[in-house]
Amino acid sequence: MDGSNGILDVEDILNGDMEDRIAVLEKKVAQQDDEIVCLKTALADVVRRMSNLEGKRPGKLTVASTSPLKTLKDAQFSVSPARPSHMVLPSKLNMSNGTPKKPIHNFPMAKRPSTPDHTKKITNSNSDLRRWASADGNSFPSPARRSSSLTNLSSPKPRNTGPPVSKEANYNKEEGFVKIYLRGRGITMYAPSSMPDYTISKGAQAPSQKLKLDWVYGYRGRDCRSNLHLLPTGEVIYFIAAVVVMYNVEEEMQRFYLGHTDDVKCIAIHPDKVTIATGQVAGHDRKSDAKKSPRTASAASSTSSSTEDAADDETDSTDIKCYVPHVRIWDSISLTTLRIIGIGEFERAVCCISFSKADGGSHLVAVDEANDHVLSVWEWNKGEKGTKLTETKSATEPVLAAEFHPMDHKQIISCGKSHISFWTIEDNRLTKKSGVFEKHDKPKYVTCLAFADNGDVISGDSNGNIFVWGKGNTRIHYAVPSAHEGPIFGLYVMKDGTLLSGGGKDRKLLAWDRRYIQKTDVEKELPEGTGPVRTITQGKDNQILIGTTKNAILQGSLTSDFYSIVQAHTDELWGLAVHPASRQFLTCSYDRHIILWDSSSHTQVWTKTIDDGCQSAGFHPSGTVIAIGTVTGRWLAIDAASRDLVTVHTDGNEQHDCMEYSPDGHYLAVGSHDNYIYVYAVSENGYKYNKVGRCNGHSSYITHLDWSADSQYIQSNSGDYEILFWSASTCRQVTSASSMRDIEWSSQHCTLGFSVCGIWQEGADGTDVNAVCRSHDKTVAVSGDDFGKVNLFKYPCCQPKSHSNSYSGHSSHVTCVRFLKDDSRLISTGGKDMSIMQWRLSS
Repeated sequence: MDGSNGILDVEDILNGDMEDRIAVLEKKVAQQDDEIVCLKTALADVVRRMSNLEGKRPGKLTVASTSPLKTLKDAQFSVSPARPSHMVLPSKLNMSNGTPKKPIHNFPMAKRPSTPDHTKKITNSNSDLRRWASADGNSFPSPARRSSSLTNLSSPKPRNTGPPVSKEANYNKEEGFVKIYLRGRGITMYAPSSMPDYTISKGAQAPSQKLKLDWVYGYRGRDCRSNLHLLPTGEVIYFIAAVVVMYNVEEEMQRFYLGHTDDVKCIAIHPDKVTIATGQVAGHDRKSDAKKSPRTASAASSTSSSTEDAADDETDSTDIKCYVPHVRIWDSISLTTLRIIGIGEFERAVCCISFSKADGGSHLVAVDEANDHVLSVWEWNKGEKGTKLTETKSATEPVLAAEFHPMDHKQIISCGKSHISFWTIEDNRLTKKSGVFEKHDKPKYVTCLAFADNGDVISGDSNGNIFVWGKGNTRIHYAVPSAHEGPIFGLYVMKDGTLLSGGGKDRKLLAWDRRYIQKTDVEKELPEGTGPVRTITQGKDNQILIGTTKNAILQGSLTSDFYSIVQAHTDELWGLAVHPASRQFLTCSYDRHIILWDSSSHTQVWTKTIDDGCQSAGFHPSGTVIAIGTVTGRWLAIDAASRDLVTVHTDGNEQHDCMEYSPDGHYLAVGSHDNYIYVYAVSENGYKYNKVGRCNGHSSYITHLDWSADSQYIQSNSGDYEILFWSASTCRQVTSASSMRDIEWSSQHCTLGFSVCGIWQEGADGTDVNAVCRSHDKTVAVSGDDFGKVNLFKYPCCQPKSHSNSYSGHSSHVTCVRFLKDDSRLISTGGKDMSIMQWRLSS
């Protein structure tokens, strides 16, 4: 504070009276208030500068008043919804690649959340403003350099309303490193000494190799209904993620329709049994797709070479519009798209669709997930995009089913929460009559519909009742109260007139004759592990197919047991590891299930359930032991043959994001969400573990790890885009990144590194790429991103913004990608879509 402000001497104060003391104190308080205003305003300016440096869209901080107090009030550090509102600063000056770097807000990777029960530790919170520094040499305001907000509060600078400036990658030939920018932050990557002639170009060409979808593991039954059918070809048709699967169980073959751009939510079969309609949810706001960058050569896959790119060509033809909810009508033989209807007409998702039956299937009814659940009727084969005949608001509550009456193409029945509605189409207008429950308790949900041979409408509800509504009537004609204990999730009328009902709580499959009298000799209870009934359909001959709420498809009959033909995970999926010697791979997820798969037979070798959700996995080089990282801070090792527990350890209380054994099998590195890497010495072929130490140096959670080929060093990436190197035997950081430039790495799982710097496209924010893997022959690399894409690059991919072959199928973020040992197959996992996709690599 300036001495000219007239602060009284302490002795004068002590000798004065009480009034003087109060006056002095009031003056000091006023001066301190002014200083606080200035400091807070300076902090607002610092936040604005940090946001600009990180590529944040300008205009979020408002300084529009000549009054310092109003300036501070207006500058409440408004943060874009795209980033977290908390801003935590590191406690020390971070070192990356041997050079000081600017700490940034430690934004978590968008698709790598901690579980709700565990608070994610992002950075140390005891930070000091004096230690802020920029990797580019631009320092933040300091006492020696007053910010413009202090020198001229009354004249704010005009805000830049344009897009954030994207810095181009550059190469320092003298030092031999490439610097790329993610969110405006420079990341230094040293080139090997064997590449003295390296120059930055516009990007390497896409590889000649291609990926082709070979198999899809999983089924979406947890929240979708009536999504399991049998085609005349003998194929079972269903969907998961953005893929519609046609599975021939007897011949062990799958075909795929890949025209959708996001989650498929509903499916309908045309009366001709060949034409299929599928509806999808609204897609991601994908800037890369909107721009249609020429760097990416998109390609779709199917099992038929003649239709390999058909689905993707259809997607390209409608550009970004295909990321809004719509219905695709396509041919199940040729896999070609016939119509895309409803672009711009639906909101959020298309949840129910059905073809008319009585008129040969010329009409289609669709219901979306808008607030009013709009029901629309289409003449789908009229015009290029179909013709909408009429639409109306159906209900403010969720709608679970909408079906044309099989004997009357002018009648539609819909049901959902607290309602069943009977719609009539007259002169292209819809009129509604609500079902009357009369003396019966009105159920909370009417969950499913079926139609009897005589035209009666049959409904199942959340109270376990079966109600029969007479044809053309809105009143209950016959009731079977408490047919099930708990809700009824599925109804189906067999060809012989037998009505099947499936319980959502008791897991029972019951049969009823034409008079709705239960066949007492028929009662099947599904295994607890497969979950309750979600949907029922008739298979070949007397076979029955059941989709369950735990994402399983069962096959059986009323006289035989049911067995699983499709089953995978039921919660978010991150963990993936491949066997070091065979064609097996392992997945584990938040559902606490660990599954070992055989990629040749497409079957489960074994499954094991543990107490905690699983985050990551890794095979010991011998293939005899598997390490599993959980979401609670525990990790365990299990025997790969017997599934017996080998050991359990606890390190911290946050999830372990990566588990990597050293190539010689003598070490295990555990990368944790608490910013540490825990290193264990491994002996007795993976059956004994002793803790070596903890690698401490990252300022954010560990995302990826790689071991050197000689098992001496570890390279690691973190959530704030650091690349650090470590000595495994001492757990000490190797601070000179340039000294590690010629180290040979046994794998390439780190998404940041010189050999994979080309996977980062223009405008990438550092969280877009979740996983990368190099083939064992070191010719190609694959990345999995937040937009559901699997991208194939040449390796090494060291030219920024390199071209790739890009493949769709996942609807959620691709959490992990791994090549099998012989590079013949690639495995990819979807996070929230819970799917596992197996791709064939071909030249």
